[in-house]
Amino acid sequence: MTDRANHPGGHGRAPEADRPDRVRNVALVGHSGAGKTTLAEALLAATGTVQRAGRVEDGTTVSDHDDVEVRQQRSVNLALAPFEHGDIKVNLIDTPGYADFVGDLRAGLRAADAALFVVSAVDGVDGLTRMLWEECAAVSMPRAVVVTKVDQQRGDFDDTLLHLQDAFGEGVLPCYFPVTEGERLTGLVGLLTQRCFDYSSGRRAERDPDPAHLERIAEQRASLIEGIIQESEDESLMERYVSGEDIDVKALIADLETAVARGSFYPVLATSVPHGQQPGPVIGMAELLEVVTQAFPSPLEHSCPQVSPVNGGPPRPIKCDPEGPLVAEVVKTVSDPYVGRISMVRVFSGTLRPDTTVHVSGHGMTDRGHEDHDVDERIGALSSPLGKTQRTVAECRAGDVCAVAKLARAETGDTLSDPSNPLVMAPWTMPDPLLPVAIRARSKADEDKLGQALGRLVAEDPTLRLENNAETRQLVLWCMGEAHADVLIDRLASRYGVEVERVELRVPLRETFGGKADGLGRHVKQSGGHGQYGICHVTVEPLPSGEGFEFVDRIVGGVVPRQFIPSVEKGVRQQMERGVAAGYPLVDVRVTLHDGKAHSVDSSDMAFQAAGALALKDAASRVPVLLLEPVDEVSVLIADEYMGAVMSDLTSRRGRVLGTEAVPPGGRTLIRAEVPQLEIIRYAIDLRSMSQGTGTFHRAFLRYEPLPSHLADRVAEEEKAE
Repeated sequence: MTDRANHPGGHGRAPEADRPDRVRNVALVGHSGAGKTTLAEALLAATGTVQRAGRVEDGTTVSDHDDVEVRQQRSVNLALAPFEHGDIKVNLIDTPGYADFVGDLRAGLRAADAALFVVSAVDGVDGLTRMLWEECAAVSMPRAVVVTKVDQQRGDFDDTLLHLQDAFGEGVLPCYFPVTEGERLTGLVGLLTQRCFDYSSGRRAERDPDPAHLERIAEQRASLIEGIIQESEDESLMERYVSGEDIDVKALIADLETAVARGSFYPVLATSVPHGQQPGPVIGMAELLEVVTQAFPSPLEHSCPQVSPVNGGPPRPIKCDPEGPLVAEVVKTVSDPYVGRISMVRVFSGTLRPDTTVHVSGHGMTDRGHEDHDVDERIGALSSPLGKTQRTVAECRAGDVCAVAKLARAETGDTLSDPSNPLVMAPWTMPDPLLPVAIRARSKADEDKLGQALGRLVAEDPTLRLENNAETRQLVLWCMGEAHADVLIDRLASRYGVEVERVELRVPLRETFGGKADGLGRHVKQSGGHGQYGICHVTVEPLPSGEGFEFVDRIVGGVVPRQFIPSVEKGVRQQMERGVAAGYPLVDVRVTLHDGKAHSVDSSDMAFQAAGALALKDAASRVPVLLLEPVDEVSVLIADEYMGAVMSDLTSRRGRVLGTEAVPPGGRTLIRAEVPQLEIIRYAIDLRSMSQGTGTFHRAFLRYEPLPSHLADRVAEEEKAE
């Protein structure tokens, strides 16, 4: 991690806002490599928050301060970078752009009131950017777009704008367009102000636009004004504009904010930040800050999630009121082995103060290792994080974001409320982790520390699911993808000193009888002292798939005493759990006990348990034993252009495609199929590769089916080798 000594800028006092209308919570959203972290550094430098912008290549940025991020040179965590511009406090939330870390993206959207989409003029709009846009649209998030890397050789602002409008609709309109001299970017022209902001001297200078740009200004300005008025639904302003009246810029900016807050108008800006060895001025920060502080909505203009009483009751809305009841949410938890647990908290209502007691409630994540809990905890100091540095603040009012220390039980997604009126917020939707990775500790010392370390990782990452599979005796991390798994294993080693290694994942197979067979179980021992005597004859026959186990008593004449018949069944059940061929549980059989012998002195419960187990194994030796594999019901959501490739791939995985259906608003298809689990262990990675990162899928266990003979033989050989 970097700190103040390593970062090229100094950290001053923490910015504070005394009213919610002076706060802007903005999430930086975009695909990996678009330049979000570099843009955040430029904004921090432009506002004087740091003396000099850090560089991703040097590992000196505020946002990417985690050891993993420094080594990999990409964002994997949600990061908060607050700054002030004028009398507005901006909580800039830098989110990861890689699909594996969509959990942090959604947490960032929960904490934000608006999203700033970062799109590279070099790479344009890809499928993942479209998915991220839909993520924001699903939660009605106001959006703006900033086009980065306009100054690079292949950067084309106009072409990128056309792609943005094609992907996201007519509501995407530029507020500025870039000005170049040759191949060098020199400034921006504001369409509302009709002024040129010239950066050619290295400083921002305002002047009249060049005559060559007047026609373009007039054309694009008219489209912009019409778009603003139409999306803000300001009829009076529309009448004035249609009548030819010259509209005041302040009135247009007010309508611009209304249109953006409605989530139907998306202003576009252009920026340039020197990258690598490329020289040149930083362009567009002042213009971007104006849009962020003047066009984006405050917390008062963005609706809060609903809350419900912890002990049950109908949900009810809350308001962003510093004097209201306390309702806050943990949007990110970080467990530091030295500092302890630090929680990033968005306060939706009330005011959070240090050294007070709050109620911590978390529900609905038990399937991922998060226990439901309702506890009272005393919070520690409040701070405003900037990178690794925690700057103390006196309080955190409604609409603001802060970091809270010493919440020992709070996990990502938990609600903080008044102990006298405990509440729980409606949770945000988290994607299912679909890549299983089996791990084991490298040493006994690592094994002793592994449980506690994994518990801390689960507490801070709701997209991680921990499974201790008793059947396969494997510890499985269910991850979002390969990069997610790599980061988790890296953190275990670097943060908690726990070394683990990956092992091949075992799929829980089953065994069943391939036909009807008789079996003899004879457990007779006479070696001095009290002997053991139990003999039983059974008939075993297969049942239809999913029928389970049936035990039938057909004993006549008391050849097996009544008190020992349950013992035979118990022994059969125990042997079924151990398996009779490859060590997998036996299922879907009927066992009929029809004969046997007992001894008046030496017969016992244990003797007939052993006899029952031996009888089942004997029957299994007389008939083929089939291996059964689990089959999942799989639903794949894919863009139409990849449908053929995905369906062909599913078929190659021994899958059966059941059907397809178009998904509104169009351009995507949902494919339903049945696929063996053995074939989709790494499907999360393969689907992402086939669909350029845009495909998603869900899976659910359906049934067991016989494993093809050639695969069954291979499994049997592997079991013998072990």
